Amino acid sequence: MTLQQEILKKVQISNGETIAYREKAGGEELLILVHGNMTSSKHWDVLMEELDGRFTILSPDLRGFGQSSYHKQVSHIRDFSEDLKLWVDALGLKDFTLVGWSTGGAVVMQFCSDYQGLCRKLILLASASTRGYAFYASNLDGTPNLLKRLLTIDEVENDSVKTIPMQNLYDTGNREGLKAVWNALIYTNKQPSELQYEAYIDDMLTQRNLADVYHVLNTFNISTTKNEVSNGQNEVAKIQIPTLIIYGDRDYVVPESMTKEIIEDFEGRANVVKLSDCGHSPLIDDLPQLVKQIEQFI
Repeated sequence: MTLQQEILKKVQISNGETIAYREKAGGEELLILVHGNMTSSKHWDVLMEELDGRFTILSPDLRGFGQSSYHKQVSHIRDFSEDLKLWVDALGLKDFTLVGWSTGGAVVMQFCSDYQGLCRKLILLASASTRGYAFYASNLDGTPNLLKRLLTIDEVENDSVKTIPMQNLYDTGNREGLKAVWNALIYTNKQPSELQYEAYIDDMLTQRNLADVYHVLNTFNISTTKNEVSNGQNEVAKIQIPTLIIYGDRDYVVPESMTKEIIEDFEGRANVVKLSDCGHSPLIDDLPQLVKQIEQFI
């Protein structure tokens, strides 16, 4: 039995969902890690094991991922951030640092905007933009049609180029297909060990909300910028705590243009670190570099 299996816990929150989470006991510095799409708390395992012992680390599975429940469909990033708040309340947590990776970045930004005074510091790792992650229709050759952004969950669910093929990989348990996607987009430099990779694939296959996540990322917007789907209300301005933006120099999932949107919308309030020779998963590409930046910031 691995360390990660030994520390998996569950708690029912007040909206009826059950949130599973992993915990690593340590010192007084409390750190909460929030995962992204196609992952769960399992994918934080290498970081949890390498961070300094002064940190007590917790990582929840978001609704519909990992071992958490999915009783009610999500329709906004705020559904995830409200779950996070109810989970924090259930465990009596406060004065913590939040780390959000990819989709998790949008979740923790929404959390910090809505619930001020709980989070002490914020770290955005390869994060979705403050202006969302656009989901476009596709041209006949499969390239995105940048002139036609999808607007509804029905349109996203019926997308024949991205959603339906990806959902089919899930529905058929196509492990090699999932690996091909991750090797093309995420593990472009280094890969996990064979045993670790298989465990990550097992974890990916627990996800029950793929199209829903595409949709809530597409409609997320806490900036001042208007887009085809939602009008930003500048909720990002409420995030006044120390913030660190970390991104890889060759991220094929979140392009640098999106990171620049976050930087612009924080209006100079955030520190920015560009990791060299790293893609969308610095945890695998260069874990020591990532650990150093997190520990120095906190």
